[in-house]
Amino acid sequence: MELPLVIFPEFDPVLIHLGPLPIRWYALAYVAGIVLGWWYAGILLKKASLWAPRRPPLSTVQLDDLILWITLGIILGGRLGYALFYKPEMYLHLFTGHGWGERLELFQLWTGGMSFHGGLLGCTIAVIAYSVRNRLAFLSVGDMALATAPIGLAFGRIANFINGELWGRETTVPWAIRFCNATIEKTYGLCPAGDVPRHPSQLYEAGLEGIVLLSILSLAVWKLRLLAKPGYVTGLFFLGYGIIRASLENVRQPDVGLDHLPFGLTMGMILSSPMIVIGALLIWNAWRTAPVAAPEEPEPEADPEAEKVAA
Repeated sequence: MELPLVIFPEFDPVLIHLGPLPIRWYALAYVAGIVLGWWYAGILLKKASLWAPRRPPLSTVQLDDLILWITLGIILGGRLGYALFYKPEMYLHLFTGHGWGERLELFQLWTGGMSFHGGLLGCTIAVIAYSVRNRLAFLSVGDMALATAPIGLAFGRIANFINGELWGRETTVPWAIRFCNATIEKTYGLCPAGDVPRHPSQLYEAGLEGIVLLSILSLAVWKLRLLAKPGYVTGLFFLGYGIIRASLENVRQPDVGLDHLPFGLTMGMILSSPMIVIGALLIWNAWRTAPVAAPEEPEPEADPEAEKVAA
């Protein structure tokens, strides 16, 4: 039986060159996700009724500061996590690499290689550190941040598709795609995915981790008003992403060198399993905790001298 053939579009990972500086779709995906998430988080903070009987966990001015912390957490965590989970030799190359190019491979972000789980860990550390420093309720700050996270996930997975990376397993479904075009062949000298039809798993992830998960969290925020229960939205994100990612690992091609892990597991499944457990625990804890109103602001004491003047 002849296998289906869907031609992979002639995408160029570089949108435009500004002199020697290439502007890549992948970088723009990060920028778009962060900017739109920033905008959406601002809307959530301005809608005080979503947090009642509590108050929003931070001001819009504090949000502007937090975005910088989160951006650094995503980039540093994503890169360091990728090296730790998928290419630990990058750390070894810091000391044993041949030449500065190999020694500094860990810091060459433009070559690709970012881990979602590492980025999530970096983002979590950034949110907790910023909250402790500014005496904020970090669970509520996390709820706000993760309510917006699927926006960035959707853009990131679409960028993965444009790059022709993180493809799926071989398949004969009618919408299978051969991840091979002239740009990929010119870049690598061959097509790393081979000349076989594969699941467009990047688009599955963009739809489920992005659109579907954002819809679930939006329902929790706007309809069920679950921002009033700190940790609930965070738990929903962890649980939802963990289940979706672990399920889609069945159609996503494992990374080279990690395709024969015990019990048929993949690194994505292993890293997502704790998310499912943590998410369920956060939901359970938030569900059994009654919303507590924020303490009332003390009314300013009357100024006797001012009262005399008014009289």
